[in-house]
Amino acid sequence: MTPVVILGPTASGKSDVAMHVAREGGAQIVAVDAMQVYRGMDIGTAKPSRADRDAVAHHCIDLVDPAERFTVTQYKAAATAALDAIAAAGDRALLVAGTGLYLTAVIDDLTPPGEWPEVRAQLAAESDVAVLWARLVESDPVTAQRTDRHNRRRIERALEVTIGSGRPFSSFGPGTGAYPSNGVTQIGILWPRDVLARRIEARVHAMMAAGLLAEVRGLHERRALSREAQQALGYKELIDHLEGRTGFDEAVAMVVTRTRQFAVRQERWFRRDPRVQWVTVDADPVAEVTPVLRAALQHADRRD
Repeated sequence: MTPVVILGPTASGKSDVAMHVAREGGAQIVAVDAMQVYRGMDIGTAKPSRADRDAVAHHCIDLVDPAERFTVTQYKAAATAALDAIAAAGDRALLVAGTGLYLTAVIDDLTPPGEWPEVRAQLAAESDVAVLWARLVESDPVTAQRTDRHNRRRIERALEVTIGSGRPFSSFGPGTGAYPSNGVTQIGILWPRDVLARRIEARVHAMMAAGLLAEVRGLHERRALSREAQQALGYKELIDHLEGRTGFDEAVAMVVTRTRQFAVRQERWFRRDPRVQWVTVDADPVAEVTPVLRAALQHADRRD
């Protein structure tokens, strides 16, 4: 059975819409989120509540301990297994997507290049992301054009493949720049940017009130966060506070700022895909997007 996707930037309301529709029956949720795969990182990644997970089956959450490195290849394997299990149960899969690369890997059957741990370690030792960016521009200008110069994780990965394989990262097929017909309906949630910015600020303060600082402190004290997990929004900034590099108010303000910047990058990624059907929301994503998503699921049922 072909899945249906609801996507959008952080704080857009996609999880609320998905839960509302899934509760109506016949759909299970697959989380497409690079940080919700980590156990114990609950508040800062906005994982669904225990009540929501009891009411609707969720997949691809809490896959590994946060001390472990987790890759898109591992995510693709887990998501594919989940989709097979959902189809075997006779249900429809509803993918709730905030991480564009993970989504592409699943719906477009993207096969990432191999890994070169020694090269990765050498790149990680370079403290200045600008140096890495300059190396990427020189060695693979095509990939550099498609990559945010501040996204260290993506820059390192592109350099790892380029150096390790001896050929540019961009030479490994069309990758994320291709948008083949795959039969998957994608519904995107779009907010006016100023409104989304206010929603993000309110969400960050709600997370702080829910105990995000205590969650981060516990993980940090146990040295339970891998290098990748430490880059998660909210965790990185609060670790800086816990280690004395910033004050509390400054750290919270930085979480808000960086989350807004991240939301802009998410939206840019998704808007490159011409297959996404966008719904502009004025006030209530559940009320305004649910009819569109429900119709997409019904259409998929008739088609399959």
